[in-house]
Amino acid sequence: MGGALSPAVASVRNAVRAAVDGLAPGDLVLAACSGGPDSLALAAALGFVAPRAGLRAGAVTVDHGLQPGSADRAAEVTAALRGLGLDPVRAVTVTVDGPGGPEAAARAARYTALEKAAADLGANAVLLGHTLDDQAETVLLGLARGSGPRSLAGMPARRGIFLRPLLGVRRTVTDAACAALGLSPWTDPHNSDRRFARVRVRLDALPALEDALGPGVAEALARTAGQLRDDAEVLEEIADAERVRGDSPLSAASLAALPAAVRTRVLRSAALAAGCPAGALTAAHVASIEELVTAWHGQRGVDLPGGVRAQRRSGLILFG
Repeated sequence: MGGALSPAVASVRNAVRAAVDGLAPGDLVLAACSGGPDSLALAAALGFVAPRAGLRAGAVTVDHGLQPGSADRAAEVTAALRGLGLDPVRAVTVTVDGPGGPEAAARAARYTALEKAAADLGANAVLLGHTLDDQAETVLLGLARGSGPRSLAGMPARRGIFLRPLLGVRRTVTDAACAALGLSPWTDPHNSDRRFARVRVRLDALPALEDALGPGVAEALARTAGQLRDDAEVLEEIADAERVRGDSPLSAASLAALPAAVRTRVLRSAALAAGCPAGALTAAHVASIEELVTAWHGQRGVDLPGGVRAQRRSGLILFG
C-alpha cells in the first residue's frame, strides 16, 4: 500500500503497536470501525501491525440504524475492512432505544454490541478510534456540565477489553493517514449537526478557546485528563475497598466518617451496582444521594436514572 513512509501513517501505526504490545501471540484484536477517518486509519494500522506482532486482526462495524442507507453503508465499511486484510469482519445492527437521550443510548447500544461481538469471536481486545481531540471535547463537556472529576478525567486508554490507542494522536493526523493510504472515509452528517453538544464544542467552543488563548488548548485539556485520571483511579480503588469492607446495605454513619472524595465514589459505585446507567448518572445525582448522609432531615428518597431509587431507612442508605 502506498504512503508507508507518511509521518501520519507512522504515527497511527506506532500508537497501535504500543497499545497491543502486551497481548499474546495468536490473540485476536478487533478494530471498531464506523468508516470515519479516525476508525478507518485505526483499522488500517491494525491490519499492518497485527501480523507483524504475531496477532490476528479483525473488525466490527455497528449499524445504529439512525440514518437512511445505514445498512448499505455498513456493507461498504465491511468490504473496505476486508480489503485492509482484516478477518474476521462483522457488521452488527443495534436498536437505539435506551435511556439518557439519543447520544447516550447509541453509545450504550454500541458498546454492548462490541462486547458481544468480541465474546462471540473470541477476541482479546477491541480497539476504539478516539483521538486526542475527542478527549479534549470530553473534558470540556464535563467541565461545562459540572460532571465532577471522573468526567474531567476523560476516557481511559484501557478499560476491560477496550483499548484507545489514539488518545495521543490528533484528528488531523488520522485524516492525513487516510489520505496517504488512499482510503476514502465516510463523513457522518451528525458530526456537523450543531444540535449535538459535542459538535458545538468541536466546531465552536474549542476554536474560540484557541483564538483567545493560543494554540495547544486541546493538548492541555488532554494532559489535564491524564493527571486527573491518575488521582481518580487511586480514589476509586479506596472507595471500592470501602464498599466491600463496609456494611451492606451501606451504613449512613460509616459513610459520614469517610472523606467526601471517597464517600461520593462509594455512593456512585453502589448506585451503578443497583442498575443506574453509568452515562446517565451525574455528579448532581450523587450529590443528592450524599445529602441522605450529610444533610439528613427526614427527606424523601432520590430518584435516579434507570428507575433506581436511593433512600435512607433505619440508618442505612438503600438502593432499589
